[in-house]
Amino acid sequence: MKKSTLTISLVLRLFLGTIMIIAGSGKFLKTSPTPIEVVEKASNEDIMSSKSTLQKVLYINGLKQTGFFWETVAICELLFGIFLILYRTYFLGALFLLPITLQIFLFHLFLEADEIGELIYCGFLLLINITLIFIENERWKSLFSKFGPTKNIFREIYGNR
Repeated sequence: MKKSTLTISLVLRLFLGTIMIIAGSGKFLKTSPTPIEVVEKASNEDIMSSKSTLQKVLYINGLKQTGFFWETVAICELLFGIFLILYRTYFLGALFLLPITLQIFLFHLFLEADEIGELIYCGFLLLINITLIFIENERWKSLFSKFGPTKNIFREIYGNR
């Protein structure tokens, strides 16, 4: 790999990894509201008047109310952020982080479309993640290559034994 590609990869890895570590640890610092507090907040007239705001409140607080999902996302962001910073594991971290960054982007696209700055920022994070995966295309390119000359599906399943 070229030195310039390595440098760009390092900067992108450190940036995205740091963002994910900060975001993941931030999820543990805030306390989750009780179900009664969520219902009271959702029944507020200001929130009820805006469909998108109500959807955001119910979606995020619904994730928190499960008792495990919000924490699981936080642990994944922390772990995969650390994976991104370490050279030996950054490709794995970028692969595992892709569904999370995609979900964050889609959340902002569909539920906070009026927040253009947040949408651009989350799109930028998703683009960085995709870039980190495509920089290492030699590692995964063989997954999409054609079958061998025999085109034997059994060999694809069992391997070359």
